[in-house]
Amino acid sequence: MTPTNTPTVFVVDDDASIRTAIQGLLKSAGLRCESFATPQEFLRHIRPNGPSCLVLDVRLRGANGLDFQRELSDAGILIPIIFITGHGDIPMTVKAMKSGAMEFLTKPFRDQELLYAIHQALDRDRTSRQRQDEIAELQKRYALLTAREREVMGLVVSGKLNKQIASDLGTSEITVKIHRGHVMRKMQADSLAQLVKMAAKLELSSGKT
Repeated sequence: MTPTNTPTVFVVDDDASIRTAIQGLLKSAGLRCESFATPQEFLRHIRPNGPSCLVLDVRLRGANGLDFQRELSDAGILIPIIFITGHGDIPMTVKAMKSGAMEFLTKPFRDQELLYAIHQALDRDRTSRQRQDEIAELQKRYALLTAREREVMGLVVSGKLNKQIASDLGTSEITVKIHRGHVMRKMQADSLAQLVKMAAKLELSSGKT
């Protein structure tokens, strides 16, 4: 059984010799690899939950790698993509990179070029997953707040003093202090600065910024 933090490199190329060569290269570099002849095979496969990236041929039999890139994005499958092709051109490269591709390598490329791109892609995915996990944890904590505690948190992180918050909410300063204490405890924030950072991350996760 593969540990959830083990990185996996997926390869989609209809050329068996290319798949075999890349698998051999990645194995020699100590990287786990799974390869597929078609995008459909890749989609049917249950992907591990650890960091991953996709090495994708641009021109596949009956399919187009750039179209598949868009399909993955539309389906919410956010995986760093490294395109490889034997027929690259500048417009194609620009289109791929604008759509979020990590790299666009033209065959024949050096092994080190591919390995470098793969390590960069895995690092990006690892960071993205850590950020998603952190935001999910913050959302769980935020869900524990009452409606009034959320109001207080919003006013606190906006820079208002307890006296001002009490005036805005039509309550006493002591009540605000109690709510503020609950917010800090439930959000597991050790300082106002940390609470402000948490609020910013929650706003990013909800697409407000």
